[in-house]
Amino acid sequence: MKKTVKLLCLAAALTVGTGSAAQAEGFKIGADVVSSYIWRGYEVDNAVNVQPALSYTFPGIGIVVGFWGSYGVIENEGEDRYKEIDTYLTIPIGNASLTVTNYYNPNAGDTFDFDEFGPNTVELSLGYSYKNLSLLGAIFVAGNDYDNAKYFEAGYKCYDKDGYSAKAFVGAGNEGYYGDGGEAGENNIAVVNTGLTVSKERFSVSYIYNPDQEASHLVFMASF
Repeated sequence: MKKTVKLLCLAAALTVGTGSAAQAEGFKIGADVVSSYIWRGYEVDNAVNVQPALSYTFPGIGIVVGFWGSYGVIENEGEDRYKEIDTYLTIPIGNASLTVTNYYNPNAGDTFDFDEFGPNTVELSLGYSYKNLSLLGAIFVAGNDYDNAKYFEAGYKCYDKDGYSAKAFVGAGNEGYYGDGGEAGENNIAVVNTGLTVSKERFSVSYIYNPDQEASHLVFMASF
C-alpha cells in the first residue's frame, strides 16, 4: 500500500508532493488518471490507475481531513485489481504542515485491522515549502510500519514559462521498503526517488528514476 504522494491533495502522486499550499475552505473533490502508479520511486502498480480524492477544509483554521484512493483499471498478472484507500488529517503551521495518514489496502484485510502485518499503515509526516523549495520528512509509526520506514524528500520548481512548469526532486528512504532491500535484508537509507515533472494545466509527465533499484519510469497524469 504505497501511495503516491499526494497526501494532502497538494501535489501529484508521482512527484515530490510536499508543501503547505492553502486549500479553499469547504469540500473539494477531484480525480487523477495515471498511466502507472509510482510512489516515492517505487512501482506500486504498472497498470492505469484512477485516483479519486475527497477533502474538507475547516473555515478559519485551515485543518484538512480527507480521503484519497487508487484503483487499478486491469488485473495485474492474475491478481486482483490494485486498490488503496487513504485517510488523512493535516494541520497547517505557517509554511509547514503536519499530517497523519493511514494507508489502507482493501485487498489485504479488514478496514480496522492495525496488526503488525495487517492492511493499515499509519504515517506521520512534516512538509515545508518556501517559494520554489519544498521539503518532506515522513515515518511509519503504527500498524504495519515496516520497521518504522522513513522517507525524506526535497523538490525545487526550476521552470515556469509559457504555461509550463517543471519541478525537480530527490528522495531518500529505507531500502527495505522503497528500494531493493539492501544487502542481507538491511534497511539502510538510500536515494530511491529522483526525477523531473513537467506540467501544463491539468496534464503532467514525470520521469522518475530509482537509483537503488536501477529502475526508471515515465508517467503521464491527467487531473480533473
